[in-house]
Amino acid sequence: MIKKKDKKKESSFLEFLKTIFYAVIIAVIFRSLFFEPYNIPSGSMLPNLLIGDYLFVSKYSYGYSRYSFPFGIVPLPENRVFASEPKRGDVAVFKLPSNTDINYIKRVMGIPGDKIQMKSGKLFINGSLVIQEEDGFYRHVIKNKFEQILEQKKEILNEDKSYAILNLNDYQVMDNTKEFVIPNDKYFVMGDNRDNSLDSRANGGWFVPLENFVGKANIIFFSITDDTRFWQIWKWPFNIRYNRIFKKIS
Repeated sequence: MIKKKDKKKESSFLEFLKTIFYAVIIAVIFRSLFFEPYNIPSGSMLPNLLIGDYLFVSKYSYGYSRYSFPFGIVPLPENRVFASEPKRGDVAVFKLPSNTDINYIKRVMGIPGDKIQMKSGKLFINGSLVIQEEDGFYRHVIKNKFEQILEQKKEILNEDKSYAILNLNDYQVMDNTKEFVIPNDKYFVMGDNRDNSLDSRANGGWFVPLENFVGKANIIFFSITDDTRFWQIWKWPFNIRYNRIFKKIS
């Protein structure tokens, strides 16, 4: 005979499991359909995104593909549904075409039909030079040990879009490229830290299929110095970059 106390314990445990189950389902739905958190692991998007930045990626910005869902478990009738095409200048997270287990974050620089080329560190889109203005220097300190001084420039993509980029010099490996012609449903991406970014210029050129886009980077919700781990809560008061919290990504 089961005692009332045992029944009550069993009921409480089942309620706890149900609560956990529903919480997980809600989190998966929210992450799949609306916003997914993403942290910056490298300096390829300096000076706009720093190592240790945590940001929200809006999933609905570009619609949904199988890569919008955990493990790609949701089959879709087309490569992408409710699709809205990435725009030139967007900062976007996508699945690396050569290894879709890896997420990358870069700036979309070429859309289908564009012609992209680098000449002596200058970007040409469809034969037109993208204007760069001098913008001082950027001091990059890595884990309080190494310091690098980089030339900072303001790149003016169009009258509505400009952003900072970094440049070591104009004779690095990817400062001079062939002309890339972007195929249909493919995109050309680059890092803002131009001489320290593995992007569409590398290995003879590669493109990101529309299907591979996870979402558009919108806002930084948390940021800690690159010598601090997220779980090291005792370091937060001293190492949080308070001026970056809720900073909009341009």
